[in-house]
Amino acid sequence: MPRPPKSRRVAFFPEVTYFKPSGIPLRVLDEVLLSLEEAEAIRLKDLESLEQEESAEKMNVSRPTFQRVLASARQKIADALLNGKAIRIEGGNFEIVPLRFRCLNGHEWDVPFEVMAGAPPQLCPTCNTRSIMQLQPLGFGWSGGGWSRHRGGRPGK
Repeated sequence: MPRPPKSRRVAFFPEVTYFKPSGIPLRVLDEVLLSLEEAEAIRLKDLESLEQEESAEKMNVSRPTFQRVLASARQKIADALLNGKAIRIEGGNFEIVPLRFRCLNGHEWDVPFEVMAGAPPQLCPTCNTRSIMQLQPLGFGWSGGGWSRHRGGRPGK
């Protein structure tokens, strides 16, 4: 019996999750499904230009696993681009990296993605100051569409 796959750590949700070739009606297009961890691998390696070892560490996977996820993502993107298919980004086996905040008094805390989706923090939970800043960059692309931290990406999917 194979062991269950380990969740991959994802730190970015794209705002746009569907791409299609122009001039072709949606009803006649084939579709390629790119998981969120595949999109994250593309982001880390090709957009952020990180080495594979550092990218694998950020996703909490081994280097060979990262290579397989990256190769799968690149193959799917090439198939869509060269064969005129649409690309849908959703789902997968992942966990969301919590966002880290710090107040000017030096207190630090993590805020889960689900909380950030509702409303970002306005006060330090320790000293109640309003002078807070996010330590990790924003970029989750939250659009109110119901993204969740649980495996599978979206509620109900």
